[in-house]
Amino acid sequence: MFKIKGIDHVAVAVDNIDHALEKWRQVFGIEGTDREIVASQKTEVILLPVGSSNVELIEPKGNEGLAKFLEKRGPGLHHVAVEVEGIEAVLALLDSLNVPLIDKTPRVGARGHKVAFVHPRATGGVLVELVEPAHAPAAE
Repeated sequence: MFKIKGIDHVAVAVDNIDHALEKWRQVFGIEGTDREIVASQKTEVILLPVGSSNVELIEPKGNEGLAKFLEKRGPGLHHVAVEVEGIEAVLALLDSLNVPLIDKTPRVGARGHKVAFVHPRATGGVLVELVEPAHAPAAE
């Protein structure tokens, strides 16, 4: 099996990232960092540091799945991202165990990290993002 190293972030889907950021500032006094457009996922994200993890505000910029999520459910919790090492090996293992995956190969996500999503059917209804930080050493 593989080890989850920690929670990288909890993502909150929003329809207007600037308005959402202002609410988080007003309520919690949190300032955002690392704002970027993630072209591979057609989203705009901004991280709100919380201890050793982050809250990620995520707005669709052409991402149909996220836009449908917002249309159906409105703004709110979208996914939980866990940090792993050797994401390719983790995905191969999960695939060999017939775990439903949205991504069988990683793509580049926010902050240049390698990311892949596990289907909510595999986790009791929770969308889980696997994240291998860009600075992580390669698994042997």
